[in-house]
Amino acid sequence: MNVGDRVRLLTGREEGIITRLLDNDLVEVAIDNDFTIPVLRREVVVVAAEETKAFGQSAASVAAEKKAASSGAARAAQAAGAAPAPAAPKKSEGPAALPGAKNTATAVQKGVYLALTHQSPELLALQLINHTERDVLFTFGEERNGQYRGLTSDKLAAKSVSKPLGHWHLKDFDNWAAPVVQLLPFQTNGTTAFELITKRIQFKAASFYTSRQPNVPVLQREAYLFQLDEKPAAPIAIAPEKLAETLKAQLSGNAPAKPAAVAPAPEPAKAIVAPPHEVDLHLGALMPEGADGLSNTAILKLQLEAFEDTLSRALATNMHEIVFIHGSGNGTLRKELHKLLSRNRDIKFFEDSKKEKFGYGATLVRLK
Repeated sequence: MNVGDRVRLLTGREEGIITRLLDNDLVEVAIDNDFTIPVLRREVVVVAAEETKAFGQSAASVAAEKKAASSGAARAAQAAGAAPAPAAPKKSEGPAALPGAKNTATAVQKGVYLALTHQSPELLALQLINHTERDVLFTFGEERNGQYRGLTSDKLAAKSVSKPLGHWHLKDFDNWAAPVVQLLPFQTNGTTAFELITKRIQFKAASFYTSRQPNVPVLQREAYLFQLDEKPAAPIAIAPEKLAETLKAQLSGNAPAKPAAVAPAPEPAKAIVAPPHEVDLHLGALMPEGADGLSNTAILKLQLEAFEDTLSRALATNMHEIVFIHGSGNGTLRKELHKLLSRNRDIKFFEDSKKEKFGYGATLVRLK
């Protein structure tokens, strides 16, 4: 089983899509009525493509697609000004289509795109579309709170679509991470070298719905479309004899510092260091010197910044759990930490840690 597979529950008639692999025995499934549940792998079965061809779509799938279509049509009508704009939705309901905004559906030019397609009215799948004549090597990751995390890499053939790279809920729009995609076009036996393209996308509610295209090339369905190579670097043509000279010079150590035909090497990424298992957030531990004169607000801000940085490093280095020592005091720092932890989808659970040692002055955080 893989992320993006459509599965059916053995204990009922519900169908859904696998959005995450929680562990060896557990997967997260988004049911067609837009909620996710953890399910044991042995309790679901993949719906084969041959089944759909032979027997058609299930009633649940048809109902979900009709619901998605009607939802999309309603949003499009609202965006075009055909119906009165409803009241602004709550933050948890995702971005609202802007009243009076027109759908800017135009002919899609050749290029590489990030596409978000409805799997259900509220669940979107992320895919890459290669609408060019060349193959593309790519990496896909996400950036959250200044921390980058690489998720996958692959080769995308010309005129093809990648498998789903992730599944996001519209209700969590304000908390979406920023996708970071790196692209390297190439052609076997080609005579043209290409520079690496790096694109970071920060989704904004004001422009999200205007990116909808009704019939995306290659994908052949409606999608929210974002071009990743809008300003591609001009290809660097290297004559065969020049390429041989450059390689020979590099191997002999006599290459110039910045060869005209060779793109500069990217700076190596800084290694992320895992934090200790127990992290003390008391001011004395964070700032042994020079902490005099700070206001309570400044101290709390310093402690929360240290907490967020430590938690990000713990997640990036795949730690299973971590303990934050915040002290009892008036409980302000403890309340703020618990508020942030309750909103983080990468947290399995948190609880008071070692009451016999810390009382209510420490919190154990278990990470997914």
